[in-house]
Amino acid sequence: MSYLRSLLFSIPLIFLSTIVMGALSLAASFFDRTGNSQHRIARIWAKMLLAVSFIRVRAEGLDKLDPRGSYVFVANHASFMDIPAILSRLPYQFRFFAKTGLFKIPFLGTHLRRAGHLTVDRSSVRASLKSMTAGARLIAERGISVLLFPEGGRSPRGLREFKDGAAYIAIKAGVPVVPIAIVGMRRLLPMGSIHIRSGKVVLRAGEPIPTAGLKPSDHTELTLRLHREVSHLLEEPAPAPVR
Repeated sequence: MSYLRSLLFSIPLIFLSTIVMGALSLAASFFDRTGNSQHRIARIWAKMLLAVSFIRVRAEGLDKLDPRGSYVFVANHASFMDIPAILSRLPYQFRFFAKTGLFKIPFLGTHLRRAGHLTVDRSSVRASLKSMTAGARLIAERGISVLLFPEGGRSPRGLREFKDGAAYIAIKAGVPVVPIAIVGMRRLLPMGSIHIRSGKVVLRAGEPIPTAGLKPSDHTELTLRLHREVSHLLEEPAPAPVR
């Protein structure tokens, strides 16, 4: 029954919601070049996707953050539904770092560019450094936050080694970096599956880690610390899925 609900109800509504809200976001981009309106539309889209998938997300630890602050958010990545979970509960204007290939996809790439999201170019050290510097400049000039998945992509199990881009950006921008754990989403929508199970998920924010006084050369140590923090946040039990 759960599989049929996912196939016949949730997935069609996810596609429909994405097309409609994506078109609205694209239209909004012609009137708002900041990307702020597109972000607000994305939050509505995220809540719609979670609602039609019968997934409830509870946030923990957000009281540790300054509502007026700018941050580099770092999260684990196990499921396509991680992004809706974060958008629905993280009350900040932030931009994603996305793989270069996503910007080449028709419609999606246009939306990402016009919404102000940033590309992660790993074709060379120079290109990677350029994209990270652009992220740091965005934080410094516009006072908004950025979000990265430092594993470099979705992970089918466990927590993979972190890439050091997030730590470098945080140090370069001089803002705190916040570890975030998305607990329980992998069991609701694993990699390679179209069976979306209903259930509860926890978005758990850790203590902000200040970067004031750190040098770019400290990024490796900070990356290791972030991995430990996210791993610790993930250790607490996940809510059980509803089948």
